[in-house]
Amino acid sequence: MQIGKSEKYNVLKKYFGYTAFRRGQEEMIDAVLSGRDVLGVMPTGAGKSLCYQIPALLFPGVTLVVSPLISLMKDQVHALVQSGIPAAYINSSLTREQYSRALYNIGRGKYKIIYVAPERLDSRSFINACQQIPISMLAVDEAHCVSQWGQDFRPHYLEIPDFIAQLPRRPIVGAFTATATGRVKEDIKSILKLRDPFTATTGFDRPNLYFSVLRPTSKKQKLLELLAQRKEKSGIVYCATRKNVEEVCDLLNAHGFAATRYHAGLLDEERKQNQEDFTFDKKTVMVATNAFGMGIDKSNIGYVIHYNMPKDLESYYQEAGRAGRDGEKAECILLYSPRDVRLHDFLIHNAKEQSDLTPEQQADAIRKEGERLKKMTFYATSRDCLRHSILQYFGEASPQNCGNCSNCSTEFETLDITVDAQKILSCILRTGQRFGAKMICDILRGSENKKLLSFNLQNQSTYGLLKDLKETQVRDRIDYLISEGYIRATGGEYPALRVEQSAKEILYNGLELSLKVPKKKKHKITAVGGDTSNEDLFTTLRQLRTEIATAEKVPAYVIFSNATLLDMCEKKPQTKAQMLEVSGVGEAKLERYGEKFLEAIAEYEKTVL
Repeated sequence: MQIGKSEKYNVLKKYFGYTAFRRGQEEMIDAVLSGRDVLGVMPTGAGKSLCYQIPALLFPGVTLVVSPLISLMKDQVHALVQSGIPAAYINSSLTREQYSRALYNIGRGKYKIIYVAPERLDSRSFINACQQIPISMLAVDEAHCVSQWGQDFRPHYLEIPDFIAQLPRRPIVGAFTATATGRVKEDIKSILKLRDPFTATTGFDRPNLYFSVLRPTSKKQKLLELLAQRKEKSGIVYCATRKNVEEVCDLLNAHGFAATRYHAGLLDEERKQNQEDFTFDKKTVMVATNAFGMGIDKSNIGYVIHYNMPKDLESYYQEAGRAGRDGEKAECILLYSPRDVRLHDFLIHNAKEQSDLTPEQQADAIRKEGERLKKMTFYATSRDCLRHSILQYFGEASPQNCGNCSNCSTEFETLDITVDAQKILSCILRTGQRFGAKMICDILRGSENKKLLSFNLQNQSTYGLLKDLKETQVRDRIDYLISEGYIRATGGEYPALRVEQSAKEILYNGLELSLKVPKKKKHKITAVGGDTSNEDLFTTLRQLRTEIATAEKVPAYVIFSNATLLDMCEKKPQTKAQMLEVSGVGEAKLERYGEKFLEAIAEYEKTVL
């Protein structure tokens, strides 16, 4: 089947309102249109969904999209329908009657794109329906879920090849994800049985995102300060546990912030309402566990703050990447504490066993999670460029200094910590390698806390040897020794520090160590974001968008994104033809909303003449 270049551009403009593809999109689409399987690794916000949505509209048959979360499907389908594309989803949120109606419509060829939960792929009724229709393509979204090396392994993804085998004709298979290491990419190809796939990794870098790691003495106070600087922005605060979500949400509301919450312990009705309040900008702050966010297509998120360190870099980059999807400048801030590491280590070793896994597989999964936690901890404690650390983890070359993260914006000085390291190692050894970092810090700083005294550790020979250092300074040195492999932190309910063989070089063979520590800040993190010379017009268009969104009961960004409104402010179109030149305005949206926005721009122009 030959599809001309002009046809894909016509679809891009007509339904999605764009005149040019982003990096990697066109190559991926061309490969699909030529009949090849594909594997696309594209960062959050890079537009990977267009890589299967545009071919879906050009192919004669139906495209199935396997998607892991109900919220993801609803957002995607909602946006497609708004753009004039017949689409539907099949998942557990449908009633029996709705499910039957959806299967009936599928059989009648009513939809071009159908999103389906992986759990539904072994449903006999769904398989029967799919066997009666021409399926041109099967797209696997969030494809990393198929790999046990991925951060969101879902056993039901393993059923995808069996489902494909039951179809009368094998469709083109596309796999798409925002985060995948080399090992995960190989798993995706192998497990999904991709045939000679065209593979594109468009780059993980998101230049509009500013990364920072802070180590506050009080996370609550620091969070309040950060949000006070960002009152006009919409943002997400991620917490590791439901309890933290509740506490942080209550804290923010008590201090006048419009915050809501999301975690798996809430009733479905409340989760849905809270998500809608955030999506429609009725609430500006969403406090959530990692249960929130995958596939959430809210484009105007100005910041993502991690109140607790995530369990791995894949999760962190995916969650942080929900900021700045409109291309505007945004911030990704991690509030680090050693307690976060201990919490995740405990959760890893005490997680509920997955019935789908054998004991050997379960043990292997725990080991892999522990390795990923180590990498995440190295990132949080590193003095090197944060962006470089992330990109290096995903196998992408990058400069050693990005100039757009807290480490690159901080001036460091180098300290000789050889003697301090010897004192720390001696303390761990002399106390029998049975205590964690907190107790080792307390001993070395000469603390008189009750637990320390109960063990008579005040009589230990290393007691008080680092009393002139702050606890954070001692902890920095311990973190460094762990990251360099001289100390190992054990897992389990009672974590302890153990000295590795390599530490002998420090204790006995004169190996010298140095550590970079902050000297002074050259850049203070402040609220960042797009600036416009037409601020009044931008405000007017935003208000109009809100009115339309409220009337139609859809999220504001579904009408037009902030980037589209900014382009309107720049171009100030006066006719429908000129409005079509605005990025993000397609024919369907021009027909539905164009006249109102043209009138608003015309009225504004009168006021400034």
